[in-house]
Amino acid sequence: MKYRLLAGVSALVTAAALSACSSGGADEAGGVTTVDVWLMRDSVSAAFQKEFTEGFEAAHPDIDVKIQIQEWDGIGQKITAALASNDAPDVIEAGNTQVAQFAESGGLLDLSDRKDELNGGDWLKGLAEPGSYDGKQYGIPYYAANRVVIYRKDLFEKAGVDPAKLTTREEWIAATTKLNKGGTQGIYLPGQLWYALAGFVWDEGGDLAAESGGRWKGALDTPEALRGMAFYAQLQALGKGPRDSDEDDPPQAEVMAKGQVAQVISTPGGANVVVENNPELEGKLGFFPIPGKTAGTPGAVFTGGSDLVVPAAAGHPDAAVTFIKELTGDAWQKKLAVAMSYVPNRTSLASAVADDPGASAMAVGAANGHATPNTPGWAAVEAENPVKDYMTAVLTGGDAKKEAAKASADITRAMNSGS
Repeated sequence: MKYRLLAGVSALVTAAALSACSSGGADEAGGVTTVDVWLMRDSVSAAFQKEFTEGFEAAHPDIDVKIQIQEWDGIGQKITAALASNDAPDVIEAGNTQVAQFAESGGLLDLSDRKDELNGGDWLKGLAEPGSYDGKQYGIPYYAANRVVIYRKDLFEKAGVDPAKLTTREEWIAATTKLNKGGTQGIYLPGQLWYALAGFVWDEGGDLAAESGGRWKGALDTPEALRGMAFYAQLQALGKGPRDSDEDDPPQAEVMAKGQVAQVISTPGGANVVVENNPELEGKLGFFPIPGKTAGTPGAVFTGGSDLVVPAAAGHPDAAVTFIKELTGDAWQKKLAVAMSYVPNRTSLASAVADDPGASAMAVGAANGHATPNTPGWAAVEAENPVKDYMTAVLTGGDAKKEAAKASADITRAMNSGS
């Protein structure tokens, strides 16, 4: 998962290991099990981690928790190596789009029979679906984050635009057109923000790729996906975003900070970066969910976030599930959402972030969250990313059908290169 603009600073906090046990072992004298856990940098703050560890150990005196913070850089290879070893941790946090890759190797424990125990009835689709592989549930939804619209309250007010009334694409386009006047860009949308394109494609009933007969095929050339690209082009034209780069080149938050952009599509954390670059915009930024095709349904969004998995080689799988049950249960999910401005892992918990404008806008969108194609082959597509080249080609005048067919062929090749 690419997106990591999340608040919080993590620190390594470990429970004292008993002298009679090795890493992940149990105290022969006291019968205490030590659960080794890998969590990722910035997924929790030091304060939350300490509070949870103390609360968990108080509720489960027979289990000690040893948490190690991992870096995102190179984590895929590190997890792969751990799963193939005899010394794997008991619980690992994995990006939701990574689970299929690890499950394919046979290195994860099948948790399908624990779904009811782990409140699987209303998990966020964008976390639950990529947490499954070949009909089995390996990843348990942990937290989610997705893109929203960050807007300038003062520019909207000046233009007479009420963001609360922007519930459909049609209304959004009309308002953005109204905002795109004088020296103001109605929206800053770079030409290669492919996560946003994916949402528009999903809204149309399309997808980035589809499986048929055990083989994956790129699907950008379907009528539905082409309609999604057409809407992207219409919206992108209502600003001066570059057609040949993504949101990081230049960083769109820095562009918005210059004061001439009415809207960007970003995770809510992007607003903090805007203010850091221009303190005069403090209090002038707001959030609303990406509008959908109809007023009753928010726009589809890519759900970023993490799942928790248990290695097949875990020394204490039952204690691992107990840990996951607590961290993903009602009480701690609500606390985590408030502490970190996350979307909780279940739709029924969305009210926990009602007082956080950015997180509550995310929670609305998360109800229509999606994930990239759930197959290990998708990693090769993201590494090459023909979707970005396709978008630039169309936005600079290329024939959409021809460019979509070419991109779909590239996706097909990349996804099946290892088969």
